[in-house]
Amino acid sequence: MPHFPMFVDLEGQNITVVGGGTVALRKIEKLTSFGGNIQVIAPEILQEIEEIPNLRLQRRKFRYRDLFPRPALVIAATNQSDLNHKIALFCRRRRIPVNVVDDPAYCSFLFPALVQQGSFTAGISTDGASPVAAAYYKEQLRQMLPNHLEEILLWLQEQRPLLKSEIPRQSQRAAVFRKLFDACITADRPLTAEEASAYFTRPISGSVALVGAGCGKADLITLRGLRLLQQCQAVVYDDLIDTKLLDAVPESARRVYVGKRAGAHAAPQEEINRILVDLAKSGLRVVRLKGGDPYLFGRGGEEMLALKENGISCQEVPGIPSPIGIPAEAGIPVTHRGISRSLHIITAHTSDTADGLPADFDALAQLSGTLVFLMGLHQLPKITTRLMAAGKCADTPAAVLSGGNAPHPSRVRATLSTLEDAVKSAQVEAPAIILVGDVAAMDLEAPDSP
Repeated sequence: MPHFPMFVDLEGQNITVVGGGTVALRKIEKLTSFGGNIQVIAPEILQEIEEIPNLRLQRRKFRYRDLFPRPALVIAATNQSDLNHKIALFCRRRRIPVNVVDDPAYCSFLFPALVQQGSFTAGISTDGASPVAAAYYKEQLRQMLPNHLEEILLWLQEQRPLLKSEIPRQSQRAAVFRKLFDACITADRPLTAEEASAYFTRPISGSVALVGAGCGKADLITLRGLRLLQQCQAVVYDDLIDTKLLDAVPESARRVYVGKRAGAHAAPQEEINRILVDLAKSGLRVVRLKGGDPYLFGRGGEEMLALKENGISCQEVPGIPSPIGIPAEAGIPVTHRGISRSLHIITAHTSDTADGLPADFDALAQLSGTLVFLMGLHQLPKITTRLMAAGKCADTPAAVLSGGNAPHPSRVRATLSTLEDAVKSAQVEAPAIILVGDVAAMDLEAPDSP
């Protein structure tokens, strides 16, 4: 089980290191910048350790009374595993945090791979599974940090009291602080007084990004969408997204679930619009996370209009839509040279016709490309019957596909005339797409596809 990462104040605390070799040296070097009173006990002590200032060196064998009074930390770093284990057991009985070098089973705390710039400290641990991996990510993180991070952090710390006095509302204060940080990172330096004053006096307004999450696993989201998620202060999300995406949302961000699945309880669209507007007007950076693509039968256009009418800064980030992604997941290309030269995406849930199908539905039967119907599983009998009545061949390949993040994934392939019975037999549940066209007979799924 992984160790819980925790930052400890070692200023003025007593730390005992048992051992005076190269391993002890590595541990001491990690500790020296954190202000502890370090005692080193060993019969022989490396010259490199002797040259480190402000250490108390005891050139002798370890004695258990060396742990009285109780130190804040103990590091067992001798070349004798039996002694290290005895020290560890003694410390555990006395509830003294102890680290045994190269022996995680006896440790009550681990030394992380450290990245440090001034007051910025990051620790990386693999629980001893792979020091190489920890070192790799340490270097990756080090390369990400700006050159003048220490000066930037000191300057931001100086601004905090002023921000609290000038901007009493916490959400607006957080928004200003974020803008100050972003400006410093862009400039790679602290801001001047003149540059900073603009952020204190400028009215704070929030923003909304309509982000398509795609129609499958979390890694189908775009890089832009992921970046916005990582920086948001509130996320408003639907069903049918990979909930792992919520792990990218800052812990402090508000999470608002609004449902939006056919046949299930969901917030009315007008209520969702109001939530987005209210969150943005409170000064928050909001991500509206939607399955598939926001503008493809996702009512993202309505949300964007509501935001614009209220003067909210907004943007749309496309996602992989289900009419393309779900067939691809099943090995069906929606277009293919010599087989299908067009793609037609149709809603099967229209409110202004008698049977819920589009007014020009019969014309679809004459099209030679691929037809994909959304939100239409309960309309399947009407769809197949009307297509055949309008001239579509009964032997046309067809499929009903439920995939992505659907609760009951399934794939059914049949002909247009037998599709309804095949779907009933397979007990397919919504949400699902209906695909009609010669490409439905194709199977390009890789043999080892997950």
